[in-house]
Amino acid sequence: MKITKSAMDAAVAEGILSQEQSSRLLAFLQARPEVGPSFSLTHVLYYLGGLIAIGAMTLFMGLGWEAFGGWGIVCISFFYAAGGLLLANRFQKQGYAIPAGICATFAVFLTPLFIYGFQQGLGVWPEGSEYRDYHRYIKWHWLYMELGTLASGVIIARLYKYPFLVLPIAFTLWYLSMDLAAMLVGERPDFELRSLVSLYFGLLMLGLAFWVDIRARHSADYAFWLYLFGVLTFWGGLTAQHSDSELSKLLYFGINLLMMGLGVMLVRRVFVVFGALGSSFYLGYLAHSVFEESLLFPIALTAIGLAIIYLGVLWQKNEHALTAKVRGWLPVAFRELLDSKNR
Repeated sequence: MKITKSAMDAAVAEGILSQEQSSRLLAFLQARPEVGPSFSLTHVLYYLGGLIAIGAMTLFMGLGWEAFGGWGIVCISFFYAAGGLLLANRFQKQGYAIPAGICATFAVFLTPLFIYGFQQGLGVWPEGSEYRDYHRYIKWHWLYMELGTLASGVIIARLYKYPFLVLPIAFTLWYLSMDLAAMLVGERPDFELRSLVSLYFGLLMLGLAFWVDIRARHSADYAFWLYLFGVLTFWGGLTAQHSDSELSKLLYFGINLLMMGLGVMLVRRVFVVFGALGSSFYLGYLAHSVFEESLLFPIALTAIGLAIIYLGVLWQKNEHALTAKVRGWLPVAFRELLDSKNR
């Protein structure tokens, strides 16, 4: 829960805190460095600037850079990465955790460019392929760049320990899964195989995210980016599956409802957002394909919606008793994780 001045004023009005205690506590909390992302203007500027810088050296790099040659690219990427790490150290000393994490992440994202230049300099890079294709096509020869990025990401993450550093690791693992599939079945795996790879990779990523969440329940939120990429790849792969079976479509709806429930339990909005999207897709399919001419379907759907609202009212009334009963069945580590989400 985010503590605001209005919340502190309400506590003073209820006699829980004195005005002096409220002012001192609010000043203390505001003076602490923020290590987790929030939807504030400051954080939006941090991440916008960081993503623009990362995109400039990855997604938006043009063919003009090829003119520098392999060793030129090595030198440029090395000095850029060194500059990123110097800024990370400076921000770290000043207590700016989020800018420090973004600058360290920028350095990790330069690893593929460094390895690409190194391979070009040695003359072992395949002809007819440029660095900008790394983010556009699935090819087996990206593996060296991906493995090197994973290695540098793990090393820098161990040195700096900022949650944002998990982003390039998760991103690269996703790329690696696609390129390994290309290596095993041919240069261009078909769409169905890609969606299956995404689905199963997403499941593995979600399992890793949950394990990290359990391990880091008393520290920073290192699982955020793993959950994000896990949900994106799993849900994308699941939604891309094709089936003419109504039972399979109903199962898809059930999985999306389960995702929403998991999102509420783990306090992870990404599950809820994509689960709601998938559920809406299924209901839209029913409305336009199965019950296209039915007069009762909108009425039944409205009744279901109202029933869900009433279920929410019942849950709110009995939430503490039901939650306490369910948590009594859970392992200690899982209970501690849920407790940390609801502080």
